[in-house]
Formats: sequence, C-alpha cells, structure tokens
Amino acid sequence: MKSAQSKTIVFITGAFVHHSCWDKWKTYFEANGYKAIVPPWPHKNASAEVLRNSHPNAEIASNRLQALTDYFASIISGLPEKPALIGHSIGGLIVQLLLQKELGVSGVAIHSVPPQGIFTFKLSFLKAGWGPLGFFSSTRKTFLMSFEQWKYAFTNGMDCEEQKEAYYQFALPESKLIVRDTITSAAKLDFERPHPPLLLTSGSDDNTIPASLNYSNYRKYKHKHSITEYKEFKGRNHFVLSQSTWKEDAHYILEWIRSQANG
Repeated sequence: MKSAQSKTIVFITGAFVHHSCWDKWKTYFEANGYKAIVPPWPHKNASAEVLRNSHPNAEIASNRLQALTDYFASIISGLPEKPALIGHSIGGLIVQLLLQKELGVSGVAIHSVPPQGIFTFKLSFLKAGWGPLGFFSSTRKTFLMSFEQWKYAFTNGMDCEEQKEAYYQFALPESKLIVRDTITSAAKLDFERPHPPLLLTSGSDDNTIPASLNYSNYRKYKHKHSITEYKEFKGRNHFVLSQSTWKEDAHYILEWIRSQANG
C-alpha cells in the first residue's frame, strides 16, 4: 500500500516539550520543497519559559488524548491536501491513531509512546514514567519535570550544559491525564486493519521509550499489504529531535517519505 504524493508535512509534538523542538526540522523540510506545519498543542501557544512559569496550569492539565487526536485531525482535515505526518513520543502515537483514520498519506512515529496493550517492565521506562503519571496527586494541576528528572528521561548521555540549555529552551508542564490516557481505549489501535505507510524509529539510549518497546509496537502490525517499517538509531535518547545527530535522522525520514510517494 504505497502513499500518494504530498508536499505538506504536519509535525506533531510530544508531551513535556515546546513545539519549537521542530524548528530545525521545519527549516530542513522546507528547504527540500515541503510545506511544514507545526501546530502547538492547545493552551501551549506561548514560550517555554512563560508556560513553565504558569505551572500549575489548569488549562494544560485538562488536555486529554482523545481531544488532542481530534484537534490534530481537525487541522489536517482543513488542509488543501492530505499530508505526511511526523510525530515524536505521544506525537508518534497520535500519528499512528491518525493513520488508522487514513488522515495522512504516510506517517513517521519517532520514539512513539506505544498504543494500548503494549508495555514493558524495563526499569528505565518505569522510572521515567512514574512521575509524569502523577499518581496520588491532583489531576487539576500539571506535572513539571525537575531538571534531574529531565536529565534521566530526555537528555541522558549529554553534556550537563547541553542538558541545562535544552531544559530551559523546551521543557513544559504537562497534563497527567494525557499521560494516563495512553494506556486506555483512547490509545487503541486495530493492528489488523490496512493503513498508509508507517515508519517507526527508536533510539538505543532512550530511557523513556526503550527501543525494545518501539520494536514491539512495530511487530504488532499484521496487515500484510500495508507497509510498516522499523529503524533503530544508535546513541539517540528521548531528546532525539535536537540532539547533534538530528539532521541524520531528518534526512533518513525525508528520504523514506519520498520513497513511499515515488515507489
């Protein structure tokens, strides 16, 4: 099942980070002939610093996965052509959900949060995810990672100054409900159904979404006439979009999208 030609890309941001994490990717894809759209999440159309200072933010805390998926579906439905979709983390899960609705010509899920029913007991996954789930605390208040949590969950392996710069540039307060929704029916996929071409990528050093979890996600897809591919990148952590290796990843993804449209 090949994809149609499209010159529009919609980038879908994950949780805990500002949508400006796509700035370099947007410039890169536009330089290669695409129109790139990077919608901010609801209640997050301000700078990262302003949003951090708003914590605990009741509006952000009210975000839910189903409503967020519908929000991106509405944006895509209003475009003049069906786009290719690229999402990171929960944004990758949303790409998978939108492809099931055939709202993209193709999709790339970067270090995707897995759909309902795919889980791991790997320690790094449990350690990185426990705080954001916010059990025993009010869901009317956002969760904001401490710098120590950020270093483990997003920027492990990077120089401390790089980790600090990344935190102040991108880290945001997040809805605890949207994190919990990833294990509910709001994150359910029918892996037997046909779907547009999908690429799932992972990083060998990602503590938040281990590569093995992305591989399990990939292996769930069963429709033999639909294209589902998997790529693990060495040395990538969960901050993959802005690591020094970002252009290598972006180039691989660009060429994959082109290959599906031209194949």
